Amino acid sequence: MLEMITAPAPHVVALRLSGRLDASELQKAIDAIEAAKQDHPRVSLYTELDALRWMTASALLRDLGYGLTQVGQLSHFHRAAAVSDHLWMRPLAALENHLFKPLEVRVFSNDHKHEAMAWVCELPDGQAGQETPPTSRQAG
Repeated sequence: MLEMITAPAPHVVALRLSGRLDASELQKAIDAIEAAKQDHPRVSLYTELDALRWMTASALLRDLGYGLTQVGQLSHFHRAAAVSDHLWMRPLAALENHLFKPLEVRVFSNDHKHEAMAWVCELPDGQAGQETPPTSRQAG
């Protein structure tokens, strides 16, 4: 199951995953990310993962496929916070930090959810207050 979480910053897509995740639920997250990319020059992601038990095969394929389409668009992403007490996620995040620049990925323990949300809500210097990508602004 995928639950959208209200984030305090409009450029943040926040989710909680639990139980079984299927492709149609995953599509909701993809749609939210794509909508945020239309409205903001940089998007950050916040995901709570500990209650996720498994993904269907179609959800896994959709996740991998969407991820591959985003490799050429990494400049749209700023930060990704994974909230989990699973220790195996830390080396995975370290690998993602090396492979997917400029996206910065960090894993936070469940006790540090508020810190994780605050971290993803921060924008890069010079982008605070920007609501639309520079290419979609009208000259005035």
